[in-house]
Amino acid sequence: MKLKEGYKIREIAGEHVIIKQGRFGADLTRVIALNATSVLLWEQLQGREFEVEDVAKVLTDNYEVSEDVAAADATAWVRKLQECELVE
Repeated sequence: MKLKEGYKIREIAGEHVIIKQGRFGADLTRVIALNATSVLLWEQLQGREFEVEDVAKVLTDNYEVSEDVAAADATAWVRKLQECELVE
């Protein structure tokens, strides 16, 4: 899978949110806010193909977390991206 192109992280009012680039008059009633871990994952994985295992590796490389916890968190993150239609 791959993060959809055309989406960028922007900081608005102290929050990191995902914005679709180049859309005027976009519906902003559905804003996707990211925590610091999600920002890290987005930045590490943007522009390349990845699997859940790659997400888990980013987590274990950057945080003191067991592989089991990282795998569960990676699965949850990918599911949320799919739910928000942010992956291809």
